[in-house]
This record gives sequence, C-alpha cells and structure tokens, in this order.
Amino acid sequence: MAAEAEPGRRRRCCAQDTPDVPKVPPDSRGDSDGPRRGSLCDRHCAAINNVQGDLGDLGCHLHRPRVPPAMSTPCCQQYSEEVCESCLVKTTLTAENAVEANKLSNNYKFGFKKWKSHVTARPWEDRSEIVKELYSDLNVIRGSGGSTLTCGNVLYLLLFGWWLSLLYILVAAIMFVTVFGAPYGQLCWDLAGYFLWPFGKAIQKVEVPKSHRACEVSVGESSALLGGATPRRWHPRCWVASGYWHCASTTAWLCLGYPVLVLAHGLVCVTAWLLIVLIPVAKLSARATSRVLLLPPERVLIRHLRMSEVPLEGEVILCCYRAANPYYYKYAVDGINVFAVNLLPLVLVTLVLGYVDSHNHLTGSAIKFTLALLSIMPLSYYIGMAIASISAQSNFAVGAVVNATFGSITELTFYITALIKGSREGNRCYAEVVKSALTGTLVGCVLFVPGLCMVIGGIRHQEQRFNSRSAGVSSALLFLSVGGVFAPTLFSKVYGKLVCGECHNVTQNPLGHYLCHNCHFDLMDHNGTLYYSHVQPLVYTVSILLPAAYLIGLFFTLKTHTHIYDIHISDCHMPGHHHSAVVHWSRWRALVILLLSTLCMSACADLATEHISPILTNSTISQYFIGVTVLAMVPELPEIVNGIQFALQNNLSLSIEIGNCIAVQVCMLQIPILVLFTIFYPTNFTLVFSDLHVYASMFSVVLMNYIFMDGKCDYFQGTVLVMVYFILLAVYFFAPSPSGC
Repeated sequence: MAAEAEPGRRRRCCAQDTPDVPKVPPDSRGDSDGPRRGSLCDRHCAAINNVQGDLGDLGCHLHRPRVPPAMSTPCCQQYSEEVCESCLVKTTLTAENAVEANKLSNNYKFGFKKWKSHVTARPWEDRSEIVKELYSDLNVIRGSGGSTLTCGNVLYLLLFGWWLSLLYILVAAIMFVTVFGAPYGQLCWDLAGYFLWPFGKAIQKVEVPKSHRACEVSVGESSALLGGATPRRWHPRCWVASGYWHCASTTAWLCLGYPVLVLAHGLVCVTAWLLIVLIPVAKLSARATSRVLLLPPERVLIRHLRMSEVPLEGEVILCCYRAANPYYYKYAVDGINVFAVNLLPLVLVTLVLGYVDSHNHLTGSAIKFTLALLSIMPLSYYIGMAIASISAQSNFAVGAVVNATFGSITELTFYITALIKGSREGNRCYAEVVKSALTGTLVGCVLFVPGLCMVIGGIRHQEQRFNSRSAGVSSALLFLSVGGVFAPTLFSKVYGKLVCGECHNVTQNPLGHYLCHNCHFDLMDHNGTLYYSHVQPLVYTVSILLPAAYLIGLFFTLKTHTHIYDIHISDCHMPGHHHSAVVHWSRWRALVILLLSTLCMSACADLATEHISPILTNSTISQYFIGVTVLAMVPELPEIVNGIQFALQNNLSLSIEIGNCIAVQVCMLQIPILVLFTIFYPTNFTLVFSDLHVYASMFSVVLMNYIFMDGKCDYFQGTVLVMVYFILLAVYFFAPSPSGC
C-alpha cells in the first residue's frame, strides 16, 4: 500500500524482480542510521538508472539496474556492500505524484485491476516530443517542414481536399453574385486554393487598426477535443460597434455562405476524427470554422511558406504540414483514450435503436446483437478507468471493496441477463452458452492473453523475466479453483446414469453394435434423488469454499506475505520535478461514471441476450464456439490491450497477472455468484459442465503452469500458448451443439 506523501513530491517505488536472490532488509542494520542509509542508497540506485524524472511516454520506468564499478565502489565503501547489493535486485518504478504511485502499487496487488493508462495529468515537460506534437495547435511555423508530398497528404486530397475546394468556389460565386458579398467571395476564392492543399501554407490575421483594438476580447476557453487554449477572437458585438454587423456583405455571408461551410467542415471534422490518424485534419477544420471564417476578409492573409521562411508579423491562425500522424492512437481526451471516445456514441446508437425499434423494423437481430456486443468494449474501458481512479485516490480498504464489487461486473451483467431470459423462455440453451462463455474466459485468459503478450513483447525483448513467486500464488489458486469448479461435474460422471436420446442397431443383430445420439449423464433419475441429495449440496459447498479461498489469497498476498511483491514507496524525488497530482477524474466523478457505465452495461447486455436467440437457432456454427469466442473475449479486450502495453515495456509480470486474476475471479467469484443467484431466482444453470469444457480448462491450466515454471519466457513459448488456444477453438468450432440447443 502506498504511503502518504507531500502532494508535490515525486514518488518512487521499488519492486523485487528476482525473489530468489536474498535481500537485506533496511532495519537489519540495527542503528538509527538504517533508514537514512536506505534512502541514500535509493538515491544512488536512481542515479545508476539515470532516472532524471523523465519516463518518456511510458508513465513508469521499469528496468534492471546495473552498477558501474566506478560508481558502486564509493557507495559500498561508505555504507557497506549489503545495502548496495539490495539495490541490484530491485526494479525501479517512477511515478510523477502520489496518486500515480498508488496506482502503480495497486497494479502489483492481487485482486486489484491492472491499469496501464494514467489517472492523473502528466506534466507537459515530462512528455516526449512525439506526444507533445499530438496536442499542439496548428499555428506553429517550423524552420524546415520537409517535403509536403506524403501519403497522408495525398489521402487528404482524395478524401476531402477536392470537394471542399469546389464548395468554396461555389460559395465564392454566390458571394460575387450578391455584389455586397464580394469581399467574402474573394476570401472564399483564396481559401479554395488553401483547402485544396493546405500543407506548407499559413493563414495569418492581419493587425487591426489602433481604433479597433478595443474590440478584441481575450477568450480563455480551451477545446478539450481538438486543441489547447484558443487565442484572442473577434467578437460579433465588436462588429456592431465597428459597423461590420450592419453591412450588407456580412449579412449575406452569415446567411448564405457561412452555414454551408460550417456543415461541410463539420462533416470533415467528424470523419477525420473517427479515422484517428487524420485528427490533424479535424483540428484544421475546427480551427477554420471557429477562427478563420469569423474574421473580416481584410484581416485574413494566406501565405506560402518556404523551407526556411518564418513570418515575422501577424498572428498565425493555421499552419499545417501533415494530414496524418500514426501516433494518434496515443491521443487522450481528459485521460480517455481516443478509441474509447469514438466508440462512446455507439453506445447511444445501440440503446436508441434497440429500445425504439423493438420489433426490428429498421434493422435485424444480428445487427443489434453486434452493436450491443461492440458497445460493451468502451463501457468496459470506462469501468476499468473508474475503478483505477477510485482505488488510486482511496485507501486500501476502499480500493479492495471497489475492485471486488465492480471488477467482474461486465461479465456478470451479461451472464445474469442471459440466465433470466433462458428461464423465462424455458430454453436450456442460454445456460449452456453461459457455461461456454465462462470456460472461454478461463481458457482465453490462461492461454491467449499471456501467450499474445509474450509474442508481442518478445518481438522487442529477446527474453522476458517475471516474478515466479507471485505467479506461483496465482497458479496455485487456479489449480484450486478449477478443481473446485469441476468437482460437481466429475461427481456426476462417476455416479450419474448415461441416457441417450435415440439408438440405432447398425448390424441388425440384437447383440450387435448400436449407434446412439444425444447421450448425457442424467442426474434427475428417480425424481432427482442424486442431484438434490448429493450434487446440489456439493455445488453449494464448493460455492462457499471458493470465495473463502479467494479471501485467504488476498490476506496472504496483501497482509502476511507482501514481500512476495515487495512494493516500496520511497520519499526520494528528483530535482526539478515537484508536481502536484491533477487527477483526470475525481472520486465522485469516477463513482458517477462507474454507476452510469454499469447501468448502460446492463442495458447493452439485455439487448445482446434479447437478440442472440435467432443467432443461436439459425446459425450453423456451434453454440460452444459462439460462447467461448465472441461472448467470452470481447468484454476482455481492454484488459488484453493493457497486457500488451505492459509486455512492450518488458513488464511481463503484470501481463501474466492480468490473465491469471481474471481466470481466478471467474472461478472463485463469478461462478459462486451465479450459483447464489440461482438460489433466489431459479434458472436452468447447474454447475455441471460438458466433458469438452473440463478437458480444455484442465489442460490449459497445466500447460500454463509448465510454461511459467522457470520465471522467464520468450516469443516461442508465447507462440505455443497461442497455438494451443487456436487448436481448442477449432475443437469447439467443429463440436456439435450442446443438448438443449
């Protein structure tokens, strides 16, 4: 748990990366100088690691320090070899403030959601030049912009430039026809050439006469989506004072020309923003609409820039060199990734279309099911961001409660709505789909998530190491949880009665071979004596023991054996980095977003289960395959992205823990909650799985533990896990549909 510190103080936390190497605790020195020595050694480690407070675009710096001989000798002579040896076995994590330090510490705690994105605003000087360029306004003239003939600029010409230029020419003709709007017609004519190819050109605002400078007002607004602070703007009320508003040219412009161009630029802005890599074009259109088109024509000057030319007079309003930037996938709005921002309107469209068009007059069930499933992805992101924000700003108890309550809300919402619908319709297929989704989540998080992270991380790093002791705790809980979940299934296989739907004599001989279909173990023989007297009590017992084991695991890793993760938050800070925490979401805001996202998640899950029935009945694909792929892995996409980002930073421990924690929560929290739900609301859900689910889950857990045995891995081992996962998917794809579907 992160310790409290001054708001402006830079925090550093150290995590043990190689637990097999013995480490001398700070208090083993016996004197009052122990803490002081540890602090000085921490500063020495920071100097070794060259952590001058800059993390680039990673948010935390994670690597194994190596001590040069010239630097390690004075430290060891002054403070002893043991203290400096403790530095060698530490991994350094650097955070900008106390809130980020809490978030990083929570990432290493068992049972807490692992979150990569920042929950606070990063200091501008700590960002890389690439990221700074993403958030800069299009009003900076470079000394040498390079060639403007790029693929992105040509794409702009093909998508927007040609028809936008023609529209300006048309508006210019209309303005010339009105005679009064001739000045604006000339402006549109000049802008037609500019927007055909705006690269390497600049739009400047000509200085106003001194008699009119009093009309300029400073506007301190900022555009949260398309830029930073907005410079001074010409206010319409000043037009009244200076005579512009009453002149016929301005009236013709505001009535005939400006609305048409605003609609065109709005279309360009929305389209470019949704394409993400063309966000500079969206900024260009937004700035042209809000600045250029509202200026009097005589105050707008368009200049062609040369390679080394820097205009000396007039304010630069627009200056663009590139239409596309591939790094805009890092762009965030108020801490929210641009992909989550773009998918948020999809949630509104899904809810309106799903509940307004309830009789499928506009679209079919397949489209509504797809939209509802896609809407779960941004909602999962917002839920994860809210949980991380609340946990980072709260104490350990509040964070643990929030993670335990809302950590599995995405999956549970869908499972419960599906079971309710299956119970109302008397259709056992929904219960089988839920079991397939549970198994798919377990198998995917054990094989696919860590395997994919190993492959992608192994492309950048030849060999990756992780904390084998912390991974061993999760592996032990996985063995326990899988054994407990499938214990009723194994019990039914031993004591159940095999019943087949129909059998045919192949050899026409009464003693010959019979071919039987739809065979299953019947637990309801003799009025359900076996199930109600033996299987059901076993299910309830397992549902009580699994959450208890989960709580014991929390107590073990977070209270009595915290040294397994060895998270320390020190008070050392680097000079020049005194930053207070500016959180993106406050605790109350995060709580409101968490509740709203959960409510929308429930609505989307209800729509998904409402329109999945035609897909299950009419599809030629096995219901097993639909459950283990689409329904299981789509809600986990934000977690997969987080795992990949951690792996690219050579922090495979967190990538592995993401998959293990989800798998453990499926067995120890989600399944017992579903069993508890069936007590109060009877459904067709029983904790008896098919043989395919049992074999796939157990084989996946055994293989995962074998791969993670030595605490190191590479891309080849990750490829093995991914290939085994795809083989299991092929088995589910060709498997016949479960009984009852």
